[in-house]
Amino acid sequence: MELDPHMLQNQSDTSLMEEGNWKRCSRKRVSSSSSSSSSSSSSSSCSPINNLDDGCLMHIFSFLPPIPDRFNTALVCHRWNYLACHPRLWLRVDRSVKDLSEPGVFPSIETAVAASRPGDTILIAAGGVHCVSNIQIKKPICLVGAGELPDDTTLTCSRGADSALEFLSTCKLANLTVKAELGCCLLHRKGRLTIDGCILQCETNPLDYLSCPIVSTANSTEVLPLQEKSNGDGVFVSQTRIEGGAKAVLTSGDLSLQRVRVIYARTSLLFWFDVEQM
Repeated sequence: MELDPHMLQNQSDTSLMEEGNWKRCSRKRVSSSSSSSSSSSSSSSCSPINNLDDGCLMHIFSFLPPIPDRFNTALVCHRWNYLACHPRLWLRVDRSVKDLSEPGVFPSIETAVAASRPGDTILIAAGGVHCVSNIQIKKPICLVGAGELPDDTTLTCSRGADSALEFLSTCKLANLTVKAELGCCLLHRKGRLTIDGCILQCETNPLDYLSCPIVSTANSTEVLPLQEKSNGDGVFVSQTRIEGGAKAVLTSGDLSLQRVRVIYARTSLLFWFDVEQM
C-alpha cells in the first residue's frame, strides 16, 4: 500500500500547528502564574498591618508575650525588628555592647533592674556568665533569657551571698539558668513569683541546710477566699529543672507546698509546684 504524499504533508502541518498551539498555551500559563505570584508577593509586602504607624505597631507588640512571640516578631523585617526591640517594650542586658549610650541597653542585670519601671521586661543576652549577688527586686518586672534554651543564659551567684535574686514584688523568671555556690538561687520575700522554664542549680552536697534552690519567707497577712488566692503571695513553678541543694524549696513563713508534679528524666527532674497559703 502506497502512502499519499499530500496526506503526509497535511499530517505534518497539523502536528506543527498543534505544537505551536501547545507552546502558546504553555507560555500563557507560565506568564499568568508568574504574574499571580508577583502580585501575591507584592500584596504580602503591602500587608494592611504595615500601613499602621510605628506607635500603633509598637502598642500591638506590647500585648505579645516576650518569649517567643515578640522575639519571633523581631525576625520579620528591619522595621519590625526595630519596633519589637524598642526600649519602650523591654530593656536589654548585653555585656558585649560597647556603646552604652544606646537607650535601653545595660552592662549588668543590677543596673537594668535599677533603671526599670514597674511592668518592664528585661531581656538578658545569651552567652557568657552574668554575675548576680543579693539583687533586690522591689517592683513588678519580668526577667527573660534571650537564648533558645535556659542553658544559654546563666546567672551565677558567688559564694558568701545569701541569694542571687531577692524578690519583694510580683515578678516572673523565664528561660534562665541560676546557679548558687552556697545559699539559695531565689529568695522570695513577698509577692507572686512565677518561675517558668528555668534551671536552678545548687551544690550537690551542700554544707549548709540553707543551700536550697528556692527559699520563701513570705507570710500571708490575711486569709484569702479561694477565688482570690491566685492574686496573693506565692511561688509558682512550671517546667523547671532543679538540681542539688538540701531541698527543692524551703519555706519559713506560713506558705506551704501544694499541687506538686514531678517528671523523672534520665538526667534530671522537671518540677511543677505551687507554694501558697492553704
